[in-house]
Parts: sequence; structure tokens; C-alpha cells
Amino acid sequence: MSSKPVVLESTARMGDFQVVVNAQGPSFYADEPADLGGKATGPTPYDLLSAALGACTAMTIRLYARKKRIPLERVQIAVQHDRAEDGSDSFKRTIHLDGALTQEHIDTLIAVADRCPVGRTLYKGSVITSAFSAEPIALEAERTCDHDHVAAIEAACEEFDRTG
Repeated sequence: MSSKPVVLESTARMGDFQVVVNAQGPSFYADEPADLGGKATGPTPYDLLSAALGACTAMTIRLYARKKRIPLERVQIAVQHDRAEDGSDSFKRTIHLDGALTQEHIDTLIAVADRCPVGRTLYKGSVITSAFSAEPIALEAERTCDHDHVAAIEAACEEFDRTG
């Protein structure tokens, strides 16, 4: 599965760090905090990575709860990123669930959280390659929706049902 590219471009208007992120939906800025030389106009790259993990976790839990008719009303996720002195990274995910849930429901939904596709990507690592483009990267006027992530969430939920 391959997704459409997210295209980022430095703005050069607001310091060295600000970039505009062109993804599905409206564009937005990513930046660094003011005390580190940025202008604090958007989330940091690690904020975005934490947000990706949290969003995928919430989506996976909600989809599984809907499919299993678990009376989940709300999911709230907090993700904290830490880097150790040895350079290793860790993410602490705190999950709050609202609804008429039994302890079994809660235990199941917390276990399902570990199956979210973004979390799995972080667990196993990824291959990252870089290539030069002599031409500017074209932005799609209306970026079409990617369906790969939802399919990956559905597959993770089905796998959880098979293997627990």
C-alpha cells in the first residue's frame, strides 16, 4: 500500500524552522518553539508524530468498539514523547474511555490500542530513503483521500479478533 505524498515546504517568512504542510484537508504550519529559534506557529515534528500515534489509536479503538457494539462514547488519548540520553525514543500513551463500559470492555479496547497501524510502524521501525528532485514537487489542487490507513485499521481489528 502506498499513500499520496504529504508535501512540506519551508516558508522562509517566519524563521528557519517554519514549514507549510500540505496534506488532506487544509494546509497548516509546523514549527519549533520560540525559545528554540522558531516562531511557535504550529506543532513541532515530534508533536505531529505523537499526534499521528494518538489519532490512529483513537480511530482503531472507535472502529473496534463500533464493530463489536461496545458502548463507547468518547476516546481521549494523551501521547508523550521522550528521548533518553542514549538517543532512544519512547512514547507514553494514556487512554481515557467514556461510556457504559465493563472492565472487560476496557481491557479489550486497551489491548486493541496496541494494534493501531501507526503504533506498529513505530514499534518495528521503517526504511527511509531520500531522492533529489530537480523540479519543484507539484501540489495537487485537491488532494484525494487515502484509504490505506482505514484498511490497515480494519485489518488490525480483524487480526486482534483472531489472535487476541
